[in-house]
Formats: sequence, C-alpha cells, structure tokens
Amino acid sequence: MRYGTVIPGRFVDRPNRFVAHVETAEGLQTVHVKNTGRCRELLVPGAAVYLERGTNPNRKTLYDLIAVEKGPLLINMDAQAPNRVFAEWVRGGGFLPGVTAVRPEFPCGASRLDFCLETPRGPHLVEVKGVTLEEDGLARFPDAPTERGVRHIRELQRAAEAGMDATLFFVVQMEHILSVSPNDDTHPAFGAALRQAAERGVQVLAYDCAVTPESIALRRPVPVIL
Repeated sequence: MRYGTVIPGRFVDRPNRFVAHVETAEGLQTVHVKNTGRCRELLVPGAAVYLERGTNPNRKTLYDLIAVEKGPLLINMDAQAPNRVFAEWVRGGGFLPGVTAVRPEFPCGASRLDFCLETPRGPHLVEVKGVTLEEDGLARFPDAPTERGVRHIRELQRAAEAGMDATLFFVVQMEHILSVSPNDDTHPAFGAALRQAAERGVQVLAYDCAVTPESIALRRPVPVIL
C-alpha cells in the first residue's frame, strides 16, 4: 500500500492519544495520530516521524502521523495499515490459493472479525493484529491491555472447534524482526488465550513488512513464539 504526500518532521509531544505536535519545515503542526495505542517507546521527543497530508479539506488536522524512526528501524504505526496490506496481499494471491472473495468486518458471535476469506475449503476466518512494539529485534503484542483482542481470539477458537479454518495473523509493521510473541508482561490474559486457541486449532502466523515513509507491504514470515 502507498501513501499520498508524505513529509518528515520531529515529534514534540502527544497531548492525548488522538493528536500530537510535530515540528516540520512548515512550522509546528497539530496532527492526527493513526494509532491509539500507547507507543511510548516510539513517540519520544525529538524522534523523526513522517506525516501524510490529508485530502479532506474539512478535517481539523492537516496531517496524519504514519511512521516513526526508532534507531535503525522505520516503524509504520498506522493502525489501519495492517488490514489494508493483508487484504492487498490476499487479493494478489498471497496467503491461500483459490480465494474467491475477501469479506471484511465479518460478524462472528458477539464480535466482528477482520476478514472471512471464501476458499475451496470453505470460509476461512482471519483476525489481523498490527505489531509496533519491538525490543532487541523481538516483537511483542499488545503494547497495552486489549480485552477486545482476547474476545477475538476466543471467537476464532470457537470457530476452529466447530471445524472452520481460523487464523490470527500478526502484521509486524517493520523489517528485520527475529520473532513475535505475546506480551505477557502487559496483558497475560491475551497470551493465555492465544496459546489455548493455538492448541485448539487456530493457526497463528506473523509476517514482517518492508516499510518506507511512503509505503508498507508484507515481506516475509516471522516465527511466532508462544
């Protein structure tokens, strides 16, 4: 997936989870943060960031914050990007052969899962999770407690126990990651639910991404350590 007009800047502060202040060549900007997670290890004063110019003339902020540099890593932190790059990949022949339809926001139990893929084997449910937390080359999810994430895992597990194909798919929004694992320090219930779901038939996969300031695309599989 590609972005439109992208400019560099320097992160100043984040008054709340929705907006940040960024210093640019055009002056100090109040920008929309396209990720409501904590991202405390990413959004530090002085960090190099990248902004996409919005196209809606009526919006309150002119730019969206979409990526940040963390040492040698360029991390895409657009929370909408993982679903978009996954859908593009599937439609381009990735993930599964013979997919005839990609249905987003699929109702499942009391939730909506990200995708239902129509395949020759029948429907395949997929929940996508974007990963931005990295420590020493290891990626972990989540960076904040997510009861919604636990609920989605349980829906996938119920589907798998009923005989359906079901996958939890981590999109790691950076390159050169050695592995992905549940962040038990932050939310042990998520890790426990994921391990149980994997034992009951839910497939757990992860891919890292090739990231530039203007683009993001799935790159290669990464081991998932449960």
